[in-house]
Amino acid sequence: MPEIAEFVNRGSALITPSMVEKVLRHLPQWKLEFTQIHEPLFPHLADQLEFLADAVEDTAEGAYKELPYVAFAQAVFALIYSHKKVGIIPDSVLSLGRADDSSVVRAVLIQNEKAFAVYAAAQNRDWSQITSQP
Repeated sequence: MPEIAEFVNRGSALITPSMVEKVLRHLPQWKLEFTQIHEPLFPHLADQLEFLADAVEDTAEGAYKELPYVAFAQAVFALIYSHKKVGIIPDSVLSLGRADDSSVVRAVLIQNEKAFAVYAAAQNRDWSQITSQP
């Protein structure tokens, strides 16, 4: 997992305000796409992506002001990465196509666990239901 965390850290360092604006414009559509993810090997992925999307949206719109910028940028990176159809493992690869998406999302959740747990509590969401598990 250290390699994935390093990948996330490098990618999130490149997130710009214009990229955030673009993500926010597409977020409603992406949230719908994320709900269509049904991967038995990664049962938490859709919920984790929805959680990250909500955190990004709430933070960008000023509804939640306590999320550290590092966590915010990493969440944006994870959303962009998971939306792409071609990643380290293309989504079209049966059974494994979402493994890289899940790894990126989990790396973001694990690295920022305390900040996201506080966000979850502020939103009356059960952090244990989000988890950092696949």
